[in-house]
Amino acid sequence: MLTSTSTTEIFATEPNSPNPSWVILDTQDQWQAFSQPAGNDPTHSLVESSLLLDGLRCAACSGTIERGLSTLPGIVSARVSMSKKRASVIWSPALTKPSTILGAIQAMGYSANPASHNENQLNTTKKSRAAFWRWLVAGFCMMQVMMYASPSYFTKPGDITPDIAILLNWASWILSLPVLLFSSSTFFANAFRDLKHRQISMDLPVALGIAITFIVSSAATFAPHGWWGDKIYFDSLTMFVFFLLSARLIEVKLHSKTLGSMEALVSRIPENIERQNLDGSYTRVLNSQLKVGDIARVHIGEAFPADGKLVLGDTRVDESLLTGESTPIQKNLHDKVVAGSYNLGQTVNIVLEAIGESTQYGQIVNLINQAAIEKPRLSQLADRVARPFLFFVILSAAVAAALLWHTDPARALMTAAAVLIVTCPCALSLATPAAMLASASAFVKRGILIRRLQAIESIANIDTVIFDKTGTLTEDHIEVQSITYKQGLTENDALALAAAVAQHSMHPVSRALVSANQQNSDQSSITLTNIQEVVGAGISATLQANTAHADLINSHLKLGSAKFCGVVEPSERSQQVFLTDANGWLATFSLHEAVKHNAALAIQQLKDANLSVELLSGDQAHTVVNTAKEIGITQFQAACSPQDKLSRLHALKQQGKNILMVGDGLNDGPILASAHVSIAMGKGVPLTLAHADYVLLNGDISQIPQLIRHARKTMTIIKQNIAWAIVYNVVCIPLAFFGVLSAWLAGLGMAVSSIIVVLNALRLTTFSETKAK
Repeated sequence: MLTSTSTTEIFATEPNSPNPSWVILDTQDQWQAFSQPAGNDPTHSLVESSLLLDGLRCAACSGTIERGLSTLPGIVSARVSMSKKRASVIWSPALTKPSTILGAIQAMGYSANPASHNENQLNTTKKSRAAFWRWLVAGFCMMQVMMYASPSYFTKPGDITPDIAILLNWASWILSLPVLLFSSSTFFANAFRDLKHRQISMDLPVALGIAITFIVSSAATFAPHGWWGDKIYFDSLTMFVFFLLSARLIEVKLHSKTLGSMEALVSRIPENIERQNLDGSYTRVLNSQLKVGDIARVHIGEAFPADGKLVLGDTRVDESLLTGESTPIQKNLHDKVVAGSYNLGQTVNIVLEAIGESTQYGQIVNLINQAAIEKPRLSQLADRVARPFLFFVILSAAVAAALLWHTDPARALMTAAAVLIVTCPCALSLATPAAMLASASAFVKRGILIRRLQAIESIANIDTVIFDKTGTLTEDHIEVQSITYKQGLTENDALALAAAVAQHSMHPVSRALVSANQQNSDQSSITLTNIQEVVGAGISATLQANTAHADLINSHLKLGSAKFCGVVEPSERSQQVFLTDANGWLATFSLHEAVKHNAALAIQQLKDANLSVELLSGDQAHTVVNTAKEIGITQFQAACSPQDKLSRLHALKQQGKNILMVGDGLNDGPILASAHVSIAMGKGVPLTLAHADYVLLNGDISQIPQLIRHARKTMTIIKQNIAWAIVYNVVCIPLAFFGVLSAWLAGLGMAVSSIIVVLNALRLTTFSETKAK
């Protein structure tokens, strides 16, 4: 029996000899092209690199690479996605380098290259063509071999003369050679790699089964009177190779369909664009050559290459893959456009304000890639089961052969081959990731990003939903309704001061003040320092220059709630925010915010799903009461500090509740992180700051009940897939062990098992709608 060994032993027996071309990747300007700062590294000394892998066949392969890389100096973590054939490696540039990482993967028997979309596309196309030709050759040879084998099935003994029988056997042997040497080459190459490194994957038992069948059949062809008998199994050999290749081909096609929306999103940035020169002419350049401040010309049908602002012309823009909103959006002069959205109106010019990974599009792509690489709990369990299961299969095949050897050696070997071929840990390994990636694809189509696949299982198990109010249940475009201010000031003075403080916060109220002040010219002399935001309460700052009202305004400013600013709670029923200095009150801003038109429907649908719904808000009591009544929430709490929200969350956890928290993604960071699963309204909030498991790019709250229902459907399908994989193996392995299943039926069973799992998962690519009552 094969035994596992450590990566240290592998490198001890085979020196690491990396490809010389990899050394060029060791310079920082080169590895930055496929790397980014590690998101969870407070010291900013680690980077996360994305690598494309080749040679992966099952869950055991991904585990081998992860364990092998984790033993290398300078490697903090390594995660491998079987579904996308990618590795995400967090490493220290001070302790290792890319060529060492790539060389280590090569020494383990796999290949790796820096990941980019073009390389991924080229590699996928190349591998697809090779797989198609292997399948085509196997199919053609199978039909010919079946033609030569058919006389033995439909004739009586003596109808075929011995010389004709020998001729048909030899013809079958010759036609089986291309199937063995070409169509089955990947099985043998991967099996040889496994043996070389004393590890195991799904291809090892398959290759053993193919080899045993060919050897037994060849012996019967060359010497039909030997102890192995005169029965040949070339028809079974070619059939099960064809079935296995068919299954993998269909599996790849179906899998690419489940990831279609995700890949389409990743590929939206154009490779080149027209950039305006200093003399006003245009030159088409690679997108990688663009810089912030450049002016680019975008034609009809082209995607915008970066985030920017229209400086010439107006147009309509398709942002459907970024926000899930299918209706084109009108963009006028000076309006902002986002990278990856399509220009549908006319040719326009934009000035670039953010490029590459700093764009909203870049952040979305990073979230998608990270989610695809992350392994959910059930998938990790399947990975752990796959390796010992394969050892069990090989042992079972050996026992089956030993039991029959003394009575019929040829039958013993073919029984062992059937046991090896019929096993299907692939179905078990595919059960969870296939379903979850299909759901992630459906989410992307609707403008819902998922940070980690485990969140699908988490949100399917919730029983309580907690909402923030501002920007979540209410529209994020709050308006300033009225302003009262201290005598001696003007309305413009008060608004300019408030906006100067508010511009340092992403809270919807702060954005409303900044928006209201856009046409105000009385702000040029306002300079602030020592800016500090108290989440859920307000902002404090020190005023450095305000010569116009130096006698009226103290330098220590506060903007926020009545409690934060130290003023009396207002009695009137409107939402207000206050501006004060060290001497007291300066101004009051009354705000108006509308409840989202579909909020009440969403709350009712959550209640219909037997979920408890609560509202926790830092706003004033009368505002929260009015909002709660309007949308049908009976359990609510006003004037909550972040600590109050956390206390309520912990109290619910102690009661055994599984909690979903829905907030604006920025000011609710602590409670979003503490909940079992969380959703952030991503519209207008930087995705890097939206600390949640899901991000609703368009802020559509009505999608939350659908998201929960789809997650529950996903978990049902995963359980169905796992149950099928277990039942299939429990039934088919004994049948093969006792000789009931022939080799070709074993191959067909294994192929069909994997296809059933993927087809079942494919049902999740459509996001089911909720009909309004």
